[in-house]
Amino acid sequence: MTLIPEELWAISRQASSEYPKECCGVVLVRGDERRHMPCRNIQDEKHAEDPAAYPRTAESAYYMHPLDTLTWNRLLDEGWTLGVIYHSHPNAGPYFSATDRAQAIVIGVNGEPAYPGAIQLVVSVGGGAVKAFAAYRWDPVGKGFSRFDEGDIT
Repeated sequence: MTLIPEELWAISRQASSEYPKECCGVVLVRGDERRHMPCRNIQDEKHAEDPAAYPRTAESAYYMHPLDTLTWNRLLDEGWTLGVIYHSHPNAGPYFSATDRAQAIVIGVNGEPAYPGAIQLVVSVGGGAVKAFAAYRWDPVGKGFSRFDEGDIT
């Protein structure tokens, strides 16, 4: 999956505009068609409803709005493929944290992600400006996510 400059620009703009909170979204593909879909981060709402179950706020976590995930899952039923799942790390590097790994795998089976072909893109944002991108992909042999060269995403 190669992100085109317009997608990277749109993701950067979203990450900057939602700073200091994490942003999230997906990029879907179907043949030559592409669809960038920013999603709403409702982590603050989840935290307010149940701080014990959701101890982190949107400044350090994300929870995609269920209607957004429903929308892109319906697109998958129409032949689209989930190419990229992305989120930002405000005031932190573009590492793939233990929480990121757990979220990617939680809806899968047998310890594998539900969307093993999707690239996991993490955007580092500081002071409202994007600092770096890092992309991670599932390794079915090693049963984990590994970072790959940024040249593969631009």
